[in-house]
Amino acid sequence: MKTIAALSDIHGNILALQAVVADLTKRRVDAVVNLGDHVSGPLWPGETIQFLMKQAWTQISGNHDRQLVKNDPRKHGLSDAYAFKSLHAEEKKWLEQLPPTAALDKEVFLFHGTPSNDTEYMLETISHGRAVLASKDEISKRLGSSRSRIMLCGHTHIQRAVEAEEGVLIVNPGSVGLPAYKDELPDPHVIESGSPHARYAILRFDKLWSVELIAVQYDWEQAATRAAHNGRQDWAFALKTGFVAQ
Repeated sequence: MKTIAALSDIHGNILALQAVVADLTKRRVDAVVNLGDHVSGPLWPGETIQFLMKQAWTQISGNHDRQLVKNDPRKHGLSDAYAFKSLHAEEKKWLEQLPPTAALDKEVFLFHGTPSNDTEYMLETISHGRAVLASKDEISKRLGSSRSRIMLCGHTHIQRAVEAEEGVLIVNPGSVGLPAYKDELPDPHVIESGSPHARYAILRFDKLWSVELIAVQYDWEQAATRAAHNGRQDWAFALKTGFVAQ
């Protein structure tokens, strides 16, 4: 049997990350993969990246990681700007060196958004201001020429396991550190998981692949207090509820 823990979208929430790691440690996994967006946000970017840099995990870059180190800092949004100012040069260099995709083995392929675009949603489409499950045709088109038995993505913070094509299972483990957010691209919309839990996934291979989508409790009140202290009431509400403030 092979067991993989998949994490994504930590967004500097070291409290949520510690709770997830404590949970997965009990499960005796063979490997841990981390699908990007590690530190962007008004929480604990320095503590989070210091923890991640010590792990023998397979880790890739997300769109916010790329933006942090490659975009003009004067054009950073609030979350990227807070993280950028908090990180040391060697930590930014570590982010800069992360690959955008990775193959864990011949059967497991990792990416953040879609295989070719870290800002595109893989499994969701925006409809009436909300993210809904995309059609099989939309998903297949976004895969491009990439095909593996297991394809692991993040970016939308929504836990899903979708058999997009025969022999192609796409899994989004959800977000470790941010259960809800509002975005303007490609159209204005909200992402809401509906609870404040830290999320990740366990994949097991024993003749066939199985997926367990997991939601873990942690001290989200403390995380929300930290966000509010740093001027982000939007994050504070999302962290406490899993919804976007109206």
